[in-house]
Amino acid sequence: MANQKKIQATTQKFTEIKAIVDDIVLFQNDTACLIIEVRATNFALMSKQEQDIKIYSYASLLNSLSFSLQIYIHNKKIDISSYLGLLDVEIKKTQNKLLQANMMMYRQFVEQLVKVNSVLDKQFYVVISYNPLERGAVNTATTLKGQGKQNVIDQAKASLHSKSTSILAQLAQLNLPAKTLMANELIHLFYGIYNEDSIDSTELIADTNTPIVRSVMPLQNKKET
Repeated sequence: MANQKKIQATTQKFTEIKAIVDDIVLFQNDTACLIIEVRATNFALMSKQEQDIKIYSYASLLNSLSFSLQIYIHNKKIDISSYLGLLDVEIKKTQNKLLQANMMMYRQFVEQLVKVNSVLDKQFYVVISYNPLERGAVNTATTLKGQGKQNVIDQAKASLHSKSTSILAQLAQLNLPAKTLMANELIHLFYGIYNEDSIDSTELIADTNTPIVRSVMPLQNKKET
């Protein structure tokens, strides 16, 4: 039990997340970030003119940036077992034999499709970062030495909110729905990233003290080949 706690503490430290306050993620090195979730659009279904407008607008967004950002794409496997179960229920309820046969064929098609290809849900995020060095080396040293945690958070918020306002406005011009993730949504996101195959989202709570990494494979259990 003692060894398990030690491993858990080590993996938790690996994430480098110190705290999540409102919509700000604070890291151990006093940097911070804000994450914007962007809803995807089907580019392939647009007309040539619409595609060109999207491309030029996106280029305009990139050229207007005066700060760095990251674009993160999270691929998540979709579990369709509940959907297949729903189809089974509807098939049993259907009295029309022809419709029932078609539904059974459709269910078999979906089941086979999932076996052959992984069905993924793509989620897109814009990550905006903050570094105390933005205020200059002298001001940064004074801040970290003489000011409390709340002042550091306030400075990070002021910088990140100013940047995010600009990004959200330009994403709106691209007709891409976007929103800033708040604390509980950020916790869900990080839990999903670090525990993609082992955690149920219903277990999550709005508590950053709960370990983000839930499961660790002990080195000695790894099979030798």
